[in-house]
Parts: sequence; structure tokens; C-alpha cells
Amino acid sequence: MASLNLEDLMASSLSKQKPAARKQLARRTPTRSSAKLAKPTSSNTKHSKIIAMLGSVAGTTITALMKATGWQQHSVRGFLAGVVRKKLKLNLVSERKDDKDRVYRIVELRTSKHLSAKPTVA
Repeated sequence: MASLNLEDLMASSLSKQKPAARKQLARRTPTRSSAKLAKPTSSNTKHSKIIAMLGSVAGTTITALMKATGWQQHSVRGFLAGVVRKKLKLNLVSERKDDKDRVYRIVELRTSKHLSAKPTVA
């Protein structure tokens, strides 16, 4: 006896129904686009771990990020460039200290409002 999955059950039930019932059932089933909209609610994601590590004053290395996420080096660099810098528009700074690994950290950027403000003389 072969086991049936959900798709097989839906297909067999659709074939037995009238066309009007099929349309009604199709409206109730979620589409792929609505499934993509669901975001993880957990704050314990790999992305949140990386942002937290980069937000520390000391910063972090790519090696530490690789260990924390289980990602390969090129994936970590892609995340830093694509998500941290471009999508989130965070100020990511990298520094090389004493011929060791680069240290990456997020530094709060002063906005143009603060830079253009004239100092007041008391």
C-alpha cells in the first residue's frame, strides 16, 4: 500500500468534485506568492546573529561568522555586501589589524542633518 502525500490527496479530491467546487477550493488554498510573504518571527535567525555580532564594539571576523552560521566564506561575504550594505544600508566597516584577519563591524553613520548643522556659539 503506497503512502499518499497531501498533493495526491488534493488531486484525487479535486477530480471527484464539480467545477464550481474546484474553483472554491482553489481560492482557499494558499499560493506560492503568499507563502513567500511569511517571514520568520524568530529573532534567533542566522541573519540576526550576524547583525548582532557585527554590532558589537569589537566587531567580528569572517571566520567567526562562518562558525556561527555554518556558511562558507563566499556566502558570508555575499551576505555582508548584499544584505548588510545594500539592502539594510548599514555602514559596514572593515579593518585589518596587525596582519591578522579583517575585523568587520557596523558603525553608526552620522546623517547629513548632523553634518550640515552649524555649531552654535554660546
